[in-house]
Amino acid sequence: MTTIWGVSAMSHDAALAVMVDDQIVYASHGERYSRVKNDRDLHPGQIAEALEYGDPSLVYFYENTSKKKLRQLVARQYSLLLKPSPRKYLVKLGITAPVKMIDHHASHAAYAYYSQPNGLDDCDVLVIDSIGEFETLSIWQGRGGNLNKIWNQNYPHSVGLWYSAMTQRLGLRPQEHEYILMGMAALGDPNKFYDVIRRDFIHSMPGIDGPEIVFKHNLHRGCSWWRPDIVSVQDYIDIAAAVQRLYMEMFQGVLLWMHNQSDTNKLAIAGGCALNCVANTMAYNLYTDVWIPANPGDAGSSAGAIMAGIKTHTPMRNAYLGTCIPGPYPVDQLVSDLETRGVTAVASGCAEFGPRALGNRSILADPRVANIKDRVNQIKQREEFRPFAPMILKEHAGQYFHLPTSDFDAPFMQYAVRCQDPQQYPGIVHVDGTSRIQTVGVDDNARVRQLLETWYARTGCPMLLNTSLNIKGEPLINTLADAQRWSLCYGLDVRS
Repeated sequence: MTTIWGVSAMSHDAALAVMVDDQIVYASHGERYSRVKNDRDLHPGQIAEALEYGDPSLVYFYENTSKKKLRQLVARQYSLLLKPSPRKYLVKLGITAPVKMIDHHASHAAYAYYSQPNGLDDCDVLVIDSIGEFETLSIWQGRGGNLNKIWNQNYPHSVGLWYSAMTQRLGLRPQEHEYILMGMAALGDPNKFYDVIRRDFIHSMPGIDGPEIVFKHNLHRGCSWWRPDIVSVQDYIDIAAAVQRLYMEMFQGVLLWMHNQSDTNKLAIAGGCALNCVANTMAYNLYTDVWIPANPGDAGSSAGAIMAGIKTHTPMRNAYLGTCIPGPYPVDQLVSDLETRGVTAVASGCAEFGPRALGNRSILADPRVANIKDRVNQIKQREEFRPFAPMILKEHAGQYFHLPTSDFDAPFMQYAVRCQDPQQYPGIVHVDGTSRIQTVGVDDNARVRQLLETWYARTGCPMLLNTSLNIKGEPLINTLADAQRWSLCYGLDVRS
């Protein structure tokens, strides 16, 4: 038996993945153990769980820190040059296996390409994030089991840094609250600040003639200096709308060039920007098959670093890879709660790997209840405008949502699609009429599938509102003890 680890750490959202005999058997986030949101470090409890699969013979690290230090030197981030090497970092945690470093974007690209669930198909691969060592956007072709990079863009020109800088300008936390900006955008006027933002920040946009995106400023340290005269809440909402519009135009322009160079209609996407579910759906305008793995940000590169190292198909349709709460899934209790109170919570089985709760660490609610979104936002202590997602039996999705393809598959909530009857299901529809859908097929989580089938048999409704079991600013619940504490603090029973 061969045990290999992949590690993403020392920056933000640390994660650890374990491969045993060519299969990822465990993957988790450090923050779930420390209870510190976006924790940069691995946790002793996390390492102890990973060691249950045996000591690693090799550790792949998700970026090349030697190249990264060179970029930090160029960027005058002198204090960061003092960080320990991955080898020294892991030795302090008791891990003495050899360490091999993988380039940051190679880790992302490998995760997107090699994790395909239904065979290793030829596909184009787009990696788009804030920054790796130097790369900020890269385009790859996966053919016959091999990945080849055909184009890349380097620091300081970065779509991800620009989006994070605009997040900071709105008073939100960069590298964490970009999803709030995306949600705000649906409430605003995308035209009001479009021209001024494009003029002040963007020199050239991508398109069919080339994928390059040239910015006028290095935005690594944000843009809090921009337009201090803009202070109203509505202006902030309109800025968010313009930023999202521009991002979608950039995304579309890059895809136009990629598709024009390609001989395949399949696309895989990774990098932090792959969490922009509103833009992701646009990929179906050019590609007939789109794959975005469960955890496309840096944490997912713990698994991606392994795949880049071994270069072997490692299907990852299953995202339930973390801490396990044993026992049968409490279907009857959950359905009873939903029928009597309209809302419930569950912590059962293995925790999800990635930012989305997919039914094992979830708050669940009846999406037909008129005020259910307000009730759940109050429980989670979030802004009132924040939307929630539906999880739905896959075979019924086309009856309730406008899907981009007849065989559309969204097991990880990576796409926003338009609801056909938003008035009937107010709990899972954003103000723009879209929903970030999670489809649950017969090959997905059998326990969650049973819950939805039971709910459908009782109510005729094949979907539930599904959101993460946490409150704003806290990591998802991980252990049974976490769930019990959460119930006491926030007054909602968590079924296990």
